Amino acid sequence: MEQKKINRETISQHLLEYQLELANASIIDVIKYDNWRFELTLTRTQHEEFKKYALKLIKKTFHCNALKADNTFTFFQQEYGLRIKGI
Repeated sequence: MEQKKINRETISQHLLEYQLELANASIIDVIKYDNWRFELTLTRTQHEEFKKYALKLIKKTFHCNALKADNTFTFFQQEYGLRIKGI
């Protein structure tokens, strides 16, 4: 993944690209599927890795505490999150 400066304006795109990379997909693949959030999935392990990475990045970018970071991650997951295999 190309390293770009992550800030408040670019964090959503970065997290989406990171999540898709874990699922062996890209933004181009999202265009191919009508219901991309249901076609692409993560394993529980991948999801936990993504959540750990995202929470750390959210806290650093927004200078917030763990609770606010978790709430922000939950919002992101509801809007852009991939399904988790086995749920």
